[in-house]
Amino acid sequence: MSTVALNLADESNPLSQADKPNGGTVHLDGIKRSTELNLSHGRILYLEDVSVSFDGFKAINNLSLDIAPGELRCIIGPNGAGKTTMMDIITGKTKPDSGQVFFGSTINLLEYNEPEIAQLGIGRKFQKPTVFEQLSVFENLELALKTDKRVKASIFFKLKSEQKTRLLEVLETIKLEDSINRQAGNLSHGQKQWLEIGMLLMQEPKLLLLDEPVAGMTDQETHRTAELFLELKGKHSLIVVEHDMSFIKTISEKITVLSEGCVLAEGTFDQVQSNEKVIEVYLGR
Repeated sequence: MSTVALNLADESNPLSQADKPNGGTVHLDGIKRSTELNLSHGRILYLEDVSVSFDGFKAINNLSLDIAPGELRCIIGPNGAGKTTMMDIITGKTKPDSGQVFFGSTINLLEYNEPEIAQLGIGRKFQKPTVFEQLSVFENLELALKTDKRVKASIFFKLKSEQKTRLLEVLETIKLEDSINRQAGNLSHGQKQWLEIGMLLMQEPKLLLLDEPVAGMTDQETHRTAELFLELKGKHSLIVVEHDMSFIKTISEKITVLSEGCVLAEGTFDQVQSNEKVIEVYLGR
């Protein structure tokens, strides 16, 4: 399942309450911590000298990366380059052996777990779409609303007018207005991908991590996905991991190439495409 906060029913979770969204103060392990996103340094995400090893294999090796607010950053690299592990570290699934990972200037992501990081405003979409196939498009988006997920609140939940407005806005963004009552299981592969992105958007994320979003899509669906990402850019920060270079060329401003767990090259599409090291390890001749 994508990292939408549908698993926060535990009332003991300090971030499961509706009055603690994307800002404020929480107490974790008895420590008072601010969750206000501070962008004063012009970075929404900052990794410095991050390393992690698995059974002696260094999956991430002194990786440093920074993403600006509203930026759409493409990440490419050969299999085993560390792309998935990097996203695992950002979202709290994997803790690094060393290094720093900050969301904005003040939120140390290494102090939080996966559901807490989702609540802080980081959404992640995996390659395979995972939606509630027996429910309608509308019901999927309604479930993903950023609300109090505790049992009592869920039982008595009633959609407010502003929430319905938000839901309809997301439907328009993902171009599924005509499928609002359609069962999600009957959607095409591309439409399921868009619906899952819509579910993430219902969480009002500041940063979206998208893993091979156009894999298995038709050319038409790929084109529509490019339009969607370009529309989201600026409103959200996006990190897109993808192998489809024609898609990357369409949406990219800046590309980061990973190899052996660290940054091999960075630049525009043309700069990366002509880089001899990138050609050797990834693009081929």
